[in-house]
Amino acid sequence: MNILLLYPEMPNSFWLMQHTLKIIGKSAWYPPLGLATVAALLPEEWTKQLVDLNVDPLVDEDMVWADYVFLSAMNVQEKSVWDIIDRCNKLGAKIVAGGSLFTIEHSRFSGIDHFVLNEAEITLPLFISDLEAGKPKKVYSANEYSDAHLTPPPEWDLIDFKKYQYGIVQYSRGCPYRCDFCDVPLLYGNRPRTKSSDQIIAELNLFIKESTVPTALFADDNLIGDRKALKNDLLPALIEWRRKHVPIFSFSTQVSINLADDPELMSLMLEAGFRHLFIGIETGDEGTLAESKKWQNTKRDLLENISILHQMGFIVVGGFIVGFDTDTSETFKKQTELIQNSGILMATVNMLKAPPGTPLYERLKSEDRLVPDFSFAEYQTNIKPVMTSEKLY
Repeated sequence: MNILLLYPEMPNSFWLMQHTLKIIGKSAWYPPLGLATVAALLPEEWTKQLVDLNVDPLVDEDMVWADYVFLSAMNVQEKSVWDIIDRCNKLGAKIVAGGSLFTIEHSRFSGIDHFVLNEAEITLPLFISDLEAGKPKKVYSANEYSDAHLTPPPEWDLIDFKKYQYGIVQYSRGCPYRCDFCDVPLLYGNRPRTKSSDQIIAELNLFIKESTVPTALFADDNLIGDRKALKNDLLPALIEWRRKHVPIFSFSTQVSINLADDPELMSLMLEAGFRHLFIGIETGDEGTLAESKKWQNTKRDLLENISILHQMGFIVVGGFIVGFDTDTSETFKKQTELIQNSGILMATVNMLKAPPGTPLYERLKSEDRLVPDFSFAEYQTNIKPVMTSEKLY
């Protein structure tokens, strides 16, 4: 088989900072980890080519060459997805689609031959087996979650690292929390599943071999979701690994604010090389946090917690949201003050959106408050807000 793996174009966004990429001479921040992992799950004898549309153009010859086009996407990439589907259909190229966009909403997408949904470690082998038997089905899905210990290292030889600024690995999937606007529990569950430290070290060694990236992102839903595994396995292994090698890069990741409650974990993470932390702070309003079930952010002094992280030596990037039902004009002033007083290096502020399948989506659907035909673009929301849309904008 000839397989073309396609990663759709990301929309132009202030928070994606494409303008900065031009200054540093790179085409994208991170290579597509998911597709590189899917490539490693395909039969070794198959010929594979990976095209990241954020880095390279997609040419018709590649689609004609392929027996199948493997397409993986998130909801923000939908516009590019439809362009790819249209081009493949016109050329007669068969499409196999997966990733979070299709796992939740595959029934919306026509023109796709096969859907390999949920986690590829489970569903992709089923598709391959049926394909080799000449009887591939339309849809493959799974109710269970994969064993992270069986996930192979990404097939990075399909990637030109010179075009990317950072490396990327994934240690765990899933998050123990249940924020009502988040689709992570729906996709990956509430029990974090972790790789072994040996798996992660092997992947990091590939970056040493292939490139000199200044930072490697741990693309976890919440790195500290399983603190026991983190403290007993991964962090000690990373500390030892950095002692043996020149630490050519530091690490960034995503965590919850309650990291500030654990001095031991903070110290271990710093020693292991973690520096940049993305934290979903969302709002300083206690009632809004409780309504959205972001319990881990409640009953705490958010400014004090951020200060603790800064004093320890972390660089905090904060995520903030406007557009909750409880928001008023006064809320925006308080959000501004919270961000300004926190000393956060970069604060990403976005309108609340309701991803399909989330508790928030289901509630708003029952209230007839969803905007139809919505694309997850910046400065847009699929929610009909309590205040007027003009006021929220």
